[in-house]
This record gives sequence, C-alpha cells and structure tokens, in this order.
Amino acid sequence: MITTYGSYLQVPGLLALQKPVSVHPTTKAAEHDEMLFIIIHQVYELWFKQQLHEGDYLARSLMAGDHAQASATLSRMLTILKTMVQQIDVLETMTPVSFLSFRGFLSSSSGFQSWQFREFEFLLGNKNPRVLAHNPEGSAEHTAIAARWNCPTVWDAFAHFLAGRGYAVPSEVLTRDVTQQIAESADFQNTLLEIYHGHPAERGLCELLVDLDEGVQEWRYRHVKMVERTIGFKQGTGGSPGAAYLRTTLFTPLFPDLWAIRTRL
Repeated sequence: MITTYGSYLQVPGLLALQKPVSVHPTTKAAEHDEMLFIIIHQVYELWFKQQLHEGDYLARSLMAGDHAQASATLSRMLTILKTMVQQIDVLETMTPVSFLSFRGFLSSSSGFQSWQFREFEFLLGNKNPRVLAHNPEGSAEHTAIAARWNCPTVWDAFAHFLAGRGYAVPSEVLTRDVTQQIAESADFQNTLLEIYHGHPAERGLCELLVDLDEGVQEWRYRHVKMVERTIGFKQGTGGSPGAAYLRTTLFTPLFPDLWAIRTRL
C-alpha cells in the first residue's frame, strides 16, 4: 500500500472528529462558533499529549545525566508552551454571546475533566488528589491520572541529575514522598546558589526550568482571563467552580526553590 500524506497522518479520521452538538433555533444547523471551540480544545489535547511525551523524555534525560538532551527538550517544551498561550488569542475572538449560544449543549462536560492536563501537572510536581475525582474511578481517564500519582516528577529527576554531578543534594530532597507537593529546602537552596555563582552549564538548566515554571503560570493566567471575559464568574460547565477556582491556581510556583534563591543572589 502506498503511504500518502492523508494516510500517514490519518487526516480523514482526524477531520471526522469535530462533531458539533448544538442546534440553532432558526436554521437548525450547529451554532457557528462551536466548530472553533471544538478544534481549539482538540488541538490543546494534542499539545498536552506532546508535552507529556517531551516531559517524560526530559525526566529520563535528567536521570541519565544527559545535560545537552535535557536542555534541548526543555527548549522544545517552552516553544510549545508559547504556542499554547497564543492559541488563547484565537479562542478570544469568540464573543460571550457566541459562546452562550451553544454553552448549554455542553451538558456535564468540563475542562476540569482533561486528564492529560492533570497528568502534565502531576509530571511537573503539582499533585492534588482532589483532581482524581473529576473522572470516574475505574475509567481509563482516572487510571491514567492515578498512574502518575506515585511517579517521580521532573523536579525529582533534576535533583538526581545534580546529585549525579557531585553537588550536595539533601537526602530529604532525593528521598522525598513524590506524591506530595514540592516543598522548599533551605539546604538545597544553598547548593543552587553555589551553582548560580560558579557553574554556568547547570545554571542554564536551572533557568530553563524557571522558564518552564513561568510559562505554565502564564498559560494559567491567560486561561483565567479568557474564562472571565467569556462567562464572568458564572459556574463552569459540568458544575465546575469556573473562574473563581481558576484564580486560586495562579502564582503558585512549581519549583519554589528556584524562585526563593532570587532574594539571596
């Protein structure tokens, strides 16, 4: 069989995945902007899949002590994050009235149910057991998130990378409970300060992690503002808290030690 562009990329199947459910009261056709809404969110899920693919590769590269590959992978993840943020500009071309024309048809579906985003959060160290409840226990989605629960994070891989290079990494950092949120370590900060003052290669890797942390925070902020300008502080679809909850996720760093040392440099 000859491989074509369409067959390799599964284009016919891909284009069949956009299935609007709304019905315009007059034309009986789907509301115009629902297609945009579907495509944007499907693209986000593809980017989440790629970020998980890259994030796992990043963790393996760090554990293997491969500085060059870890740096290259982080750079790619940052570029993808920029694209994810810019996609919000496209979504914001949809007015609140346009969204409300089909919002009711979304029924119980909610962005809170995006299991790939929850996996991505867990991979980066933001582990909140409450998010497991957004998908039914026993479902494939719940299983995928739960599988990440006991897995080390990118931060854990980074700590082992530094230890493998002979830096003093506290045992409580190397052996921490990976199901818990990443906590600050004054002793680890001392090592990071040493790196920042005299080890440019490792410092560069630290800064890429800060860029990743800041990029995720930027995406969260843009997402919150997009929700606010679209539905204000109404309850989200599927009974989710909407913008009120999303605001509570802002400005919380993934890698607190890398931010804490700024005041000591």
